[in-house]
Amino acid sequence: MSFLVMVIVVLSLMYGYIGWRIIVPAALGFPVNLILWLVLAVSFLLLFAPFILRANGVEGILVDITAWAAYLTFGFFTLLFAFLVAKDVIFVLIAGIQKSSLIVREFFNSTTSAVEKVDPDRRRLIINSLNVGMLFVTGGLTGYGMFQALKKPAVVTVDIPIKDLHPNLDGLTIVQITDIHVGPTIKRGFVQEVVDTVNRLKPDIVALTGDLVDGSVRQLQHDVAPLAELKAPLGYYFITGNHEYYSGVKQWVAETARLGFTVLLNEHRVIERGEGRLLLAGVTDYSAGQFDPSQASDPRKAIEGAPECHVKLLLAHQPKSIFKAAEIGYDYVISGHTHGGQYFPYHFLAALAQPYISGLHTHDSTRIYVSRGTGYWGPPLRIGAPSEITVHRFVRA
Repeated sequence: MSFLVMVIVVLSLMYGYIGWRIIVPAALGFPVNLILWLVLAVSFLLLFAPFILRANGVEGILVDITAWAAYLTFGFFTLLFAFLVAKDVIFVLIAGIQKSSLIVREFFNSTTSAVEKVDPDRRRLIINSLNVGMLFVTGGLTGYGMFQALKKPAVVTVDIPIKDLHPNLDGLTIVQITDIHVGPTIKRGFVQEVVDTVNRLKPDIVALTGDLVDGSVRQLQHDVAPLAELKAPLGYYFITGNHEYYSGVKQWVAETARLGFTVLLNEHRVIERGEGRLLLAGVTDYSAGQFDPSQASDPRKAIEGAPECHVKLLLAHQPKSIFKAAEIGYDYVISGHTHGGQYFPYHFLAALAQPYISGLHTHDSTRIYVSRGTGYWGPPLRIGAPSEITVHRFVRA
């Protein structure tokens, strides 16, 4: 409840700031100003509508349409908010420099220099012109971000050098899909396109590292059905992300198993390729213990009773799992969750919450790869963080 209150307060301040810095300076008169404030208020309230509808058992086209309207306007206004804050910070810095320069001149000159008065009409014209420009730029960026989010994910290949890698594991490929977020704005067509792309890559293993859905099995079963068509000779594996816990984790664990996935809930499997042995472990989401203490994420428990293997691999939805994984001695961790920040400049927020937000990194002696995600969440926007389907290929160091 306290988190919800905090979210409402933060969003209220953001939307209020936009109105204060855009609508108030425009001074367009009572009827127009009222309409603009109402547009802001409706956009703010729309954000909560999809959740309220689903909580009351409403599903289908109404929720989808509401979600599209809510998420698109939210994406637009968050970008606009970033531009407004940047503009105001620059204005404050310029004003500070001018003030400091005036103080220095007065200190070194005995005669008092005349202070240039600012023409309020000219200032208002400059501010309104900048605001109009930002509105157009934000609209253009929103369109670009939407195009980037909805297009086919790029295939990214990552070579993972492993010291003393067994020859039979050299060249083994794991295709990772993650953070698809099938729900109000991502449907069966997108899932089918992802499945077709994965199958064309002919992987040895497929790993789905959480946040598959935003909604119930009843609502989304048809949309995720193409996942049953995945093909990988050494199997396909699923771990939970935080959004599975919002959407009915027990039902989704059962559904992914029905689709043919091996679900790893703090468990492992030993995968043999010739004489090479890969220990493939998977943990529940880092926050799972908050929803179900019996499912608390545990990288150590995930390898209990495991035999000696040539490579120890961990599937963990959140990059935060790297800390324990490195202590235990995993060779490699595959994660998602961050979406790479999804769209600039909000990748800075993701960086505050996670040790890594995208790409390949080395933590102590353990390597970790963080995918930017295959779908998106919330606003259908991607700017500076394109979606991906990742091919992880083991090679000898």
